[in-house]
Amino acid sequence: MTADGSEVRGTPGGDVPLPRILCDTASLAALGDAPAGALWRLAESGRQLDANVVRVPPGQRVDTHREPDLDVLLLVLAGDGTLTAPDGTHPLPAGALTWLPHGSTRALTAGPEGLTYLTVHRRRPGMRIQRRDPAPGAGA
Repeated sequence: MTADGSEVRGTPGGDVPLPRILCDTASLAALGDAPAGALWRLAESGRQLDANVVRVPPGQRVDTHREPDLDVLLLVLAGDGTLTAPDGTHPLPAGALTWLPHGSTRALTAGPEGLTYLTVHRRRPGMRIQRRDPAPGAGA
């Protein structure tokens, strides 16, 4: 409580969430023998973002795909690889920060040490069950 009797925001019982350390990406990136796929996912409730730390083993790839709705930031945490896009291949060394605009087509290939990267994008709205509108002419 403050001197005027109001509650301090961000304290237990307050109405503002507090910043949190979520994971140690250096430790995750150091897991050279980690299996392929997501090593970590942002899962906090009420978030506006989605984020993942992903591992691609040496020589493997994420096949060509297109994200129609969301811009994605990709930060290489460890290893290296290549980004293949319609304009050619681009190296992805450790530390490379790449913007993948919505609508772009891309594929990723891990180098000899594998590729560990962080992706961040706006959160997709959850699937919702909605009532189906009756067919035209159908009685209601």
